[in-house]
Amino acid sequence: MLLALSQWLAQDVRTFSVFNYITLRAVMAAMTALFISFMLGPWMIRKLTSMKIGQSVRSDGPQTHLVKAGTPTMGGALILASVAITTLLWGDLRNAYVWVVLLTTLGVGAVGWVDDYRKVVHRNPDGLSARAKMFWQSLIALSVGIFLWSHATLPAHTELIVPFFKNLVFPLGMVSFIVLVYLVIVGSSNAVNLTDGLDGLAIMPTVMVSAALAIFAYVAGHAEFSKYLGEPSIPGAGELAIFCAAISGAGLAFLWFNAYPAEVFMGDVGALALGAALGAVAVIIRQELVLFIMGGVFVVEAVSVMLQVSWFKFTKRRYGTGQRILLMAPLHHHFEQKGWKETQVVVRFWIITMLLVLIGLATLKLR
Repeated sequence: MLLALSQWLAQDVRTFSVFNYITLRAVMAAMTALFISFMLGPWMIRKLTSMKIGQSVRSDGPQTHLVKAGTPTMGGALILASVAITTLLWGDLRNAYVWVVLLTTLGVGAVGWVDDYRKVVHRNPDGLSARAKMFWQSLIALSVGIFLWSHATLPAHTELIVPFFKNLVFPLGMVSFIVLVYLVIVGSSNAVNLTDGLDGLAIMPTVMVSAALAIFAYVAGHAEFSKYLGEPSIPGAGELAIFCAAISGAGLAFLWFNAYPAEVFMGDVGALALGAALGAVAVIIRQELVLFIMGGVFVVEAVSVMLQVSWFKFTKRRYGTGQRILLMAPLHHHFEQKGWKETQVVVRFWIITMLLVLIGLATLKLR
């Protein structure tokens, strides 16, 4: 919106042509999203509190979390609103990729909103059924996969790139490409959601990974940079840097309210949507495996739940009594049970994410 306005004004005043630069608009997007979230945050918290939209705490979870019962949830709607408004303001609305990631984020966010609403307003502890949730996530992810396949113009747009190896790529057929897109979007969506169990634990890694993806998106959209660094050239992908910057800005502002002790929680509306957003950006710029590296904390959290549940079911069938690998799943609860304080778990997971993001960024040159 503002880009179109600046381009019109630049016809008479050349100064406005500076807004054609993606880097400037990415910085402005981060600042705009940060400002919107800061301004709307206190109002939203008061509104959620007055509506008694409070978080319910699982009875089988850590006992230290019982004091969090009643804390406003569904705060992720604040992030999504900030990201959507900012992207519409600073993004190139003629770019199809911008609409793909924005609609994917809002679509999965709507699924999370229904789930949260049923839990906290209708007092239905099950919320949206797992089957229904997976159905809608799958429908959105498969739609993205089909769209990207049908609009791919070069073989590189559908290849699986292996980090750190310059010439190691795997051409994908239509089915394998769509399946990959499905796994990345749905997997990252649920992985971020499982990680969102401690104050600030999920949002800061999301901010860091999103900022790194903004760099990858900018490189992919810049023909000279992508050629020099040996990355796939994806015309138009540079605009995703604005979207990623908006997530980082909105996420940092949300962390102000979500840091321990949290004034508000993201809820599924935020966690599911942000995970899907990261996955959608990664598949467009062909950095699925890099996302796997940088989002290692999300991956380990999801795997910890799958292993815990699978092992418990297996041992119950085999021996009649279910056994557990971890003291409690997801992994962050395991460390809490071992005596780590909540803030220790959160900050240490942040540090690990920072290291993983740096490793991911190193793949830009180490190929």
